[in-house]
Amino acid sequence: MFSLKTGSSMNIQRAYTNCRYGQMHYRTAGADNGKPVLVLLHQNPSSSFEYEALIKACAADRRVIAFDTPGYGMSDAPPAPPGIPGYAAAFSEALDALGLTGPLDCYGFHTGTLHTIELALLRPDLITRIALTGIPMYPPEGRAEKLADALNYPKIDEDGEVIKALLANLWNYVIVNRDKRVPLDKAVWNFADKAKVLHHFTWAYKGVWEYNYARLPEVSQPALLLQPEEDIAGYSRAAAALLPNCRVVDLPDLDRDIFDVAPERIANELRSFFA
Repeated sequence: MFSLKTGSSMNIQRAYTNCRYGQMHYRTAGADNGKPVLVLLHQNPSSSFEYEALIKACAADRRVIAFDTPGYGMSDAPPAPPGIPGYAAAFSEALDALGLTGPLDCYGFHTGTLHTIELALLRPDLITRIALTGIPMYPPEGRAEKLADALNYPKIDEDGEVIKALLANLWNYVIVNRDKRVPLDKAVWNFADKAKVLHHFTWAYKGVWEYNYARLPEVSQPALLLQPEEDIAGYSRAAAALLPNCRVVDLPDLDRDIFDVAPERIANELRSFFA
């Protein structure tokens, strides 16, 4: 049975660094041993908590740092939605504040794919290779519709109807429709991690749906698309085709909750690519 105590490894440390929006929280494990530090950037509206099993798996042979996106997890929030470039700039400042001079490898999942891509474009002096899972490059009309929904989403109200509706949808997605290999206790912690920011869950999504995918061909670093057979798999592969030097590895037997059900497998694929 999962518990917060047993689900978190003692070798994962939690700490803060600084960026333009205040303090940025991160989880870290592993030792500096000459290999590039691996930076993990999570999906929205999660935090680095979703990566704990992957952190432990990847930290077997290198140092791993997983940030909480500003405004999510335990990181300070920006005053307004900063867009993907704003988030990337904050990650860049956090890496500098930690004294990391590169080379660094970076992996991003869903929203984190765009943070990873933008960070790679911003800091080619630091980021030497990138890996991605689930690039959300919906067709332009779909992105425009989703952006309009995010911009016009109802504000929280005194009677709590907006938040209660969000919580019900989140419960169905995270708990009811989970991969049943994920223990219920762990799924509840995943739910709680996402639920804490529902009052501004659309902030990062605004950046996702307005992102300029014409920037993808500008990425100079070698890239890996590690793609399960999830609902956005086709869109993700189309985005990967825009990256000049991207290798694709399909995971047809995986769909969702991949860091809970297959962390060692994901870590081994990343380790093979980053080697």
